[in-house]
Amino acid sequence: MSETLSVFLADDDERFRGAYRKLFERTAGFRFAGEAADGAEAARLVALRKPAVALLDVQMPGTDGLEAARRILAGGGTRVIMLTTFDLDEYVFEALTLGASGFLLKNTSPSEVLSAVRAVHAGNAMLAPEVTTRLLEQFRPRAPAQRHAFVGHVLSEREIQVIRLVARGHSNQQIADELFLSLETIRTYLRRMFAKLGVNDRTHLAVLAYQAGLLREPR
Repeated sequence: MSETLSVFLADDDERFRGAYRKLFERTAGFRFAGEAADGAEAARLVALRKPAVALLDVQMPGTDGLEAARRILAGGGTRVIMLTTFDLDEYVFEALTLGASGFLLKNTSPSEVLSAVRAVHAGNAMLAPEVTTRLLEQFRPRAPAQRHAFVGHVLSEREIQVIRLVARGHSNQQIADELFLSLETIRTYLRRMFAKLGVNDRTHLAVLAYQAGLLREPR
């Protein structure tokens, strides 16, 4: 019997919450763990109910989604996906650096939301390829890349090739095809990089790649 995933939703739009409440209640394999209209209530209820995944709107009245993510992730046990629009990208980047497992745009289709929740729960946290480059390019930090220069020093040249492609939104199969390697070899490289860099998913590999300046190709 497959595992049932419990999902919590925080968003100040009542109609948005209602639509996704129905989606999770009616979809096999999911359980709706509750909802909130502000970040403080979301953090409180998540701490009590301990859902597998929390979907948090970035901008809410009072305590926003970013502060809610900070509190939830500090408690551990629940993975976080941020809900955003392009005009709030700075906040999403900060949430990713806090440990959020990814983000969804507010116009993401219901089927893609379900897939994203499953992926995040499995630890994969795949950013959608069609928006990865556009968003992470805007996430490029204002601070000098030297702060994360260690990333380039601890990775092999092949691993750097892989992390660059991850940050540009390539799937494992696309990376394997581009580098003429097997799919299992790519998975092995990813596992090694997770261990070396102390991250748990592809999202945070991509963030580190941008922070370390690895997306700039050598001259």
